[in-house]
Amino acid sequence: MSNEELRMQVTHPTGQYDVLVGANLLPRLRQLAGINGPLAVVTDSNVGPLYAGRIKDAACVITVPAGEQHKRLATIQTIYDELLAANFDRKGTIVALGGGVVGDMAGFAAATYMRGVSFVQCPTSLLAMVDASVGGKTGVDLPQGKNLVGAFRQPTAVLADITTLQTLPPEEFAAGMAEVIKHALIANPELLRRLETGDLRLTPGDQSLISDLQSLIADAIQVKRNVVQEDPFEQGRRAVLNLGHTFGHAVEQVSGYAIRHGEGVAMGLVAAANLSAQLGYCSPGLQRRIEAVLARLNLPTRIPSNLPPAALYRAMGSDKKKAAGKLRFVLLRDVGDVFVTDAVGETAVLATLEDVMDSA
Repeated sequence: MSNEELRMQVTHPTGQYDVLVGANLLPRLRQLAGINGPLAVVTDSNVGPLYAGRIKDAACVITVPAGEQHKRLATIQTIYDELLAANFDRKGTIVALGGGVVGDMAGFAAATYMRGVSFVQCPTSLLAMVDASVGGKTGVDLPQGKNLVGAFRQPTAVLADITTLQTLPPEEFAAGMAEVIKHALIANPELLRRLETGDLRLTPGDQSLISDLQSLIADAIQVKRNVVQEDPFEQGRRAVLNLGHTFGHAVEQVSGYAIRHGEGVAMGLVAAANLSAQLGYCSPGLQRRIEAVLARLNLPTRIPSNLPPAALYRAMGSDKKKAAGKLRFVLLRDVGDVFVTDAVGETAVLATLEDVMDSA
């Protein structure tokens, strides 16, 4: 593929930043992100050994344990400790190098360390590239639920270096495709058709597929960019980005995070379509269409039978997307036509959970 990166600009209330999608961006980090001061790289035990060496002259590389179970305040404390040990000050920039968990934690550390330092997102998973790295949301989990402590902190740049995807395990690549499908369902019917028909395997060294992936990622990011520009602080329209997430987060939590975020979102997309059809908002055919594209991209379409509907519904009760004590769901009328409602009763939700449970 060419060395030309695709560049998109995201505006927010206090400024703007560029999102770059391309190959071999990490060695050019300072130049592409316009960084002058000291750098601190925050990465995890999976990504650090592979890619931290591509970022030159970092003041320190802070490696946290990999996995959602480590996305907690105790890990943030270790990041603070290492920044202080390196004499890292407010003129520095924290670089998040990893998937969505690393981006959330590094961003939260950047938002709070010395009342805020600059940070750059360098997502290395497909899920983080198309979703978590754009929009400025950061946070950590509490035992009661996901992302219950956090802050808005806009990055100064996002560099999606797609060469890092060549070491991504196939199941993680598939998990990222769930967010691509979600963005297609929200606002890009043409992207959904591409997902239904295109060759979207990731074969290391196959440059044509990587080139296709570059445009696919850019299309998915564009959906999120348009939504977060309209609603930077999640006061209204941005809630549509939670399509599939009220169900998906509950699945993750009740499974003890044995189920990946993208897999939970995939199950949640099926559940959202099922609930939408049950309430008369969309055709039952939409659920079948969503299931077909998920299955095509090696994603689950049923909630495991060892996750009881009652337990899932209780887990939804701690979801931070509640409003005035009511659960909020993103439902579908059609591809490209989604809306948020809290007018959904417990009976309907439990019926959907029963319906999309794996019967095996």
